[in-house]
Amino acid sequence: MSTSADSLEHLRQTLRQFTTDRDWSQFHTPKNLASALCVEAAELLEPFQWLPSGHLTELDQKTRLAVRHEMADVLCYLVLLADTLEIDLITASNEKIALNAEKYPADKVRGDARKYTEYKYAEGSDTDCKAADCNVADHKTAE
Repeated sequence: MSTSADSLEHLRQTLRQFTTDRDWSQFHTPKNLASALCVEAAELLEPFQWLPSGHLTELDQKTRLAVRHEMADVLCYLVLLADTLEIDLITASNEKIALNAEKYPADKVRGDARKYTEYKYAEGSDTDCKAADCNVADHKTAE
């Protein structure tokens, strides 16, 4: 395992020590960590709430720093939760990317942000458009 200062493993070890030094492990149940993760994710959204688009150009330095710190909170709680549940985040992420590649074939969904269950070619759909030449754009509903 990589333990360089910029690795998830190093972050996990640092968070373990931080938690141990404060005797906080007793509070770090999966439920509590998942709850804290959700709270921090909501706090991450707050600086963007009333911006027209949330593009980088709309963020001043103070807001960017706040976003940076909220992102760090989200990551830390995610790493703590993964550690508690003995989940390797890199492995889990790679698995999920592979699953999403199956759900969202690039040649069929490019430029379309619908959920995979809305595509006509999707597994279990009620149409016969599962062929390799199926074009999702042909099946878009009128808005």
